[in-house]
Amino acid sequence: MVIKSLELADFRNYESLNISFDTGTNILYGDNAQGKTNILEAIYISATTRSHKGSKDREIINFEKEEAHIRTYLEKEDVQYRVDMHLRKSKSKGIAIDGQKIKKAADLLGLLNVVFFSPEDLAIIKNGPAERRRFADMELCQLDNFYLYNLNHYNKIINQRNKLLKDMYFNPQLKDTLNIWDSQLVSFGGKVIERRELFAGQLCEIIEEIHSRLSGGKEKLTVKYEPDVSIENFEKKLKENQERDIHSKTTSTGPHRDDFSFIVNGVDIRRFGSQGQQRTAALSLKLSEIELVRKMTKDTPVLLLDDVLSELDSNRQNYLLGSIGEIQTIITCTGLDEFVNNRFKINRIFRVTEGAARLYEGTPQENLDY
Repeated sequence: MVIKSLELADFRNYESLNISFDTGTNILYGDNAQGKTNILEAIYISATTRSHKGSKDREIINFEKEEAHIRTYLEKEDVQYRVDMHLRKSKSKGIAIDGQKIKKAADLLGLLNVVFFSPEDLAIIKNGPAERRRFADMELCQLDNFYLYNLNHYNKIINQRNKLLKDMYFNPQLKDTLNIWDSQLVSFGGKVIERRELFAGQLCEIIEEIHSRLSGGKEKLTVKYEPDVSIENFEKKLKENQERDIHSKTTSTGPHRDDFSFIVNGVDIRRFGSQGQQRTAALSLKLSEIELVRKMTKDTPVLLLDDVLSELDSNRQNYLLGSIGEIQTIITCTGLDEFVNNRFKINRIFRVTEGAARLYEGTPQENLDY
């Protein structure tokens, strides 16, 4: 799977952009706040329909315009595809594949699989449970349409139930309808729990070997799923906590409170690991994500590295760059020194300045003076 080219119109700071990528390693370099990450964001939206930053469509569109366009050309299993995104400030986005409009995001997910790695991901281990749930959800939604369906319905029911809990403060008689929402919550939530448990097992099989190599054989990393409640006890716990939920006006039980633990040599590094251990585990997690996509789709994802090399020491840099292999990779950075020093092969280089991307020919060393 490779991205052939990307076209942007009125997206972030790009009034107009047309950029063609090599099937190997592509470098976007330049000073901060020039638009490098915006290109990766556009690709991510083309793959998942949403921004990796959690931005709303109206925040992505050029400030002076009412709409923006993203057009992504890709090749998958020798077949060419075109994905069009029409972002509008006052309406929901329009999506089309090869000129045919689609109504559901599920019809797009899985067409283009990407792995996005940013400096913020290095803190995923030490951050709160919401970050780890977000990681699992974003990966599973690309790989499993059924999971996306069940998660979306679960989240909608949680919102409806929480609204009901707030409304009950003014109208206690609404309590009679609580059981209806609870029944649906258990149905969709149970499927979310079941898939997350399988995901943790699949991830653990891959990450153990990667982390062992990354730590020089000194550490064994295990990923464990920590559900807030089991499928068997979900309905019972909801009933037991009803009065507490009514008092707090929020749902206290369910997979929206799940977590994942990371155990290195028997120690939970979320709480007791060093910063070095946590960052190494986060790198292992992202590399495992690549392998998991390969295993489940029988294809390679597109790897998006957003200025992450500057956050890694030389050993981790070398391991990451050496692990890329034949994957199409698009990397943002503020300079080319790390690639020259590591004698890393680069296929195409772009200098990004003020919403424009200029293609350079030649070697990284020849471009260091620009």
